[in-house]
Amino acid sequence: MSTVDKMLIKGIRSFDPENKHVITFFKPLTLIVGPNGAGKTTIIECLKLSCTGELPPNARSGHSFIHDPKVAGETETKGQIKLRFKAAAGKDVVCIRSFQLTQKASKMEYKAIESVLQTINPHTGEKVCLSYRCADMDREIPALMGVSKAVLENVIFVHQDEANWPLQDSSTLKKKFDYVFSATRYGAYSSLDF
Repeated sequence: MSTVDKMLIKGIRSFDPENKHVITFFKPLTLIVGPNGAGKTTIIECLKLSCTGELPPNARSGHSFIHDPKVAGETETKGQIKLRFKAAAGKDVVCIRSFQLTQKASKMEYKAIESVLQTINPHTGEKVCLSYRCADMDREIPALMGVSKAVLENVIFVHQDEANWPLQDSSTLKKKFDYVFSATRYGAYSSLDF
């Protein structure tokens, strides 16, 4: 079984880019409580982004997810999420995703600038860092966790704006269940010969 241990957030939404905020997840359960605007939803969004690469809804292609450079009095803000988890195979893994939001003359520009996986070499005890393209990382993390991306997105780290999907119309619900349960992998059989 895979478990999430710690997460560092900096430069994401209201989390200051100059300060490292570390959240420790306790076993078997961690409760996240706080007043409105404290960052509870941002923590879940960061977990989901770390594991699946999916930006939260209404993030405007990342523009409203990274700390606004204008608030910091800068032209550029860098954000980072580091997630330490124990993979399904039992090894410790650190997933690092780094981002940048730059204020251009007339618009903001969002960019995912780095995706790295860190593990420990069991023979030497040294850190091993592998740099990934975002798309590769988005496939690698769910595989390491032993959980499909669909389950991570729609069940484990479902965003509060998307949590009502089980109450949607039957067509949308069927598509979501097909995605979560990988039903599209199986073809329809019109007849079975025994």
